[in-house]
Amino acid sequence: MNFSKRLNEIKEYYFSKKLEEVRQLEARGKRIINLGIGSPDMAPSEETIKSLIASAENPKNHAYQSYRSIIELRIAISKWYIRTFGIASDPVKEILPLLGSKEGVFYLSMALLDEGDEVLIPNPGYPAYSSAAKIAGGKVRYYDLKEEIGWYPDLSELENMDLSKVKLVWVNYPNMPTGARANKEVLRQLAEFGLKHDIIICNDNPYSMVLNDEQISIMEFDTDKRVCIELNSMSKSFNMAGWRIGMMIAGEEIINAVLQIKSNVDSGMFRPLQDAAIAAFENDSSWHELRNKEYRERRELVFKMLDIMAFTYDPLQVGMFVWAKSPDYISNIEEYLDSILYNAGVFLTPGKIFGSNGERFIRVSLCSSKENIEEAMRRIMESENFKMGINN
Repeated sequence: MNFSKRLNEIKEYYFSKKLEEVRQLEARGKRIINLGIGSPDMAPSEETIKSLIASAENPKNHAYQSYRSIIELRIAISKWYIRTFGIASDPVKEILPLLGSKEGVFYLSMALLDEGDEVLIPNPGYPAYSSAAKIAGGKVRYYDLKEEIGWYPDLSELENMDLSKVKLVWVNYPNMPTGARANKEVLRQLAEFGLKHDIIICNDNPYSMVLNDEQISIMEFDTDKRVCIELNSMSKSFNMAGWRIGMMIAGEEIINAVLQIKSNVDSGMFRPLQDAAIAAFENDSSWHELRNKEYRERRELVFKMLDIMAFTYDPLQVGMFVWAKSPDYISNIEEYLDSILYNAGVFLTPGKIFGSNGERFIRVSLCSSKENIEEAMRRIMESENFKMGINN
């Protein structure tokens, strides 16, 4: 069968393939501790779940819903953005709920890009940015994020690029995978760069509430929403990954363009999910702090594990992962991690899946219990590849 040529431009998502490998190991009786993927293992707030159940019990709530969502949800998002980021948005014109922010990455690419349009994508960065650009027919150009400058873009390098065909720049702060914090000066410069060159700057911001003392939005630096867009999500900050609820904050023209694509693909968000999201946005600060307290404790254990493995890391990084650099004795990171998977039963993510600048790094998820992290540490210490590395 002859499939679309666009399949030549993309590969199956790494975690789709790797998690199938993990499932096969488990089917053979091997218990795998998954420290690779960022799927929160804690529950949403009790009020969120109660709201979902109550709404689902209403027979009227099982019908198709508006492609824009109910206005009450957009109002709740608007209020949350004002309360959390100090950013005002018109809930009628400037907010679009999404079936997860990953949907926004794809639809924005489809709405903006024509064949040959260029997209600047961070290296390392979220693989979906490049996949969506390629599917849309755009040309991917990478810009470097480097350890020596804190995993922030070098604006002078961006200015020296040929920008004549660049239509979109992806940024992601707080950063995944590196854990670099959102920095107001960096976001201000990026917004000014977009305004100067009439290039759309989209900040993907799903980690804003996880282990961050300050919540920052790029929209602060483009209050008229001329070139800046922000994606956000309830997956990480509200423990609602499988619920698939995200949002786009943008100017009316962008919102309407994305809606043109979206309305031809899905049929609206399930009403009980929308009602539950409204309840979740009312979670008080103590609920978020309790979640972050658990992540802090887990992070300390991961730091301890990495110290034992002789990996190095920035203790000030944020988000629900730890980004760590491998010691020199490890020549091939992917083979080393496969050895840990098959011998110790612990799944860790190689940094190179996020780009060439992640080649010497690994990413460790905090989305597993303290008991699991301690067990993973014990297994790794007892594994042959670890002993060989220490002896070297």
